[in-house]
Amino acid sequence: MRTPVLVVNYKMYDVSFGEKAMQLTKVLERIALKEGVEIAVAVPMPDIRLIAANTKIPVLAQHADPVEFGSHTGFVALENIKDAGAAGTLINHSEHRLKLADIEFLVEKCRKLALTSIVCTNNVNTSCAAAALEPDFVAVEPPELIGGDIAVSTAKPEVVSGTVERVKRISGRVKVLCGAGVKTGKDVAKAIELGADGVLLASGIVKAKDWEKAALDIVSGFK
Repeated sequence: MRTPVLVVNYKMYDVSFGEKAMQLTKVLERIALKEGVEIAVAVPMPDIRLIAANTKIPVLAQHADPVEFGSHTGFVALENIKDAGAAGTLINHSEHRLKLADIEFLVEKCRKLALTSIVCTNNVNTSCAAAALEPDFVAVEPPELIGGDIAVSTAKPEVVSGTVERVKRISGRVKVLCGAGVKTGKDVAKAIELGADGVLLASGIVKAKDWEKAALDIVSGFK
């Protein structure tokens, strides 16, 4: 994915699955093409194939399990999401935590399968640990700010700038996303000013009454 990038996590809201997820994706696709901004969407697992087949923007899984093919009832492997059309996956989101060994497995497997890996972290130290595994992106999101009205770039700017500085010191190829509470173009602009390569957000767009208006405001922050 090109940077700066806006990654929109659909989560499991009642307004962001099935046909509604497709409608939201079309809104974001139109904005991405018109504004020349990279936008990717992390959609519910059952919707990956439908949405990936009907959009030009990158579609991501929200999670994948650290398993190979075999007797794993109820699990979803990286091969499954790639076959469905996903371009990559979120890993270790605060709402779906994983062990370090499992994160390493998924990052390495993503590399082999040419899938984009976005490892979510909660502070500077865990961001450094994730960066050592060399995923494509580290997305720093203090859990206490997720879904709130104050962006991490405003409430805790040192978390963003500190993560960028130390991650780049560990690996120059790992890019940093800023998440948690990002809802406006000003939040995005501040994140970019602090050195982030993009933002990861959910409710700021997904739960907005007017998807297009909210997305255009957020995208303005990249300019």
